[in-house]
Amino acid sequence: MRHGKKVNHLGRQTAHRKAMLANMACSLIEHKRINTTVAKAKALKGFVEPMITKSKNDTTHNRRLVFSKLRQKDAVTELFRDVAAKIGDRPGGYTRIIKLGNRLGDNADMAMIELVDYNEIYNADKKAKKTTRRSRRGGKAAATPVETKATNEEE
Repeated sequence: MRHGKKVNHLGRQTAHRKAMLANMACSLIEHKRINTTVAKAKALKGFVEPMITKSKNDTTHNRRLVFSKLRQKDAVTELFRDVAAKIGDRPGGYTRIIKLGNRLGDNADMAMIELVDYNEIYNADKKAKKTTRRSRRGGKAAATPVETKATNEEE
């Protein structure tokens, strides 16, 4: 039974695991996507998402909390300045894990973990939304209030 085992230890001692996750989080913040194993990507997701949530509120206390985990000043600065500005309205789910297949050498399951708002391929479809409304009867676009005023003035 695995009662109370919430942390994947990744076959490492505590200090090694914390240092590895901190380095991977800094790389993710810097490069916006990294390739790693599926197990490490899942562990990194649980490590980095609370820090991204803390970065939305730029206070000295939050910066110190994040710095105590990341231990790199440049990564903390980029997280609070650039990343927080881009994901400010998102309520969670800041990272995406995409499975890539198996590694050639040892057949390990590989994955790419990325920050969601920085992927232009996935976000390109969502920006091209139409804002016109269609009526159920005719299939033509419904007239907006601005258009009706313009047609009334012409008469």
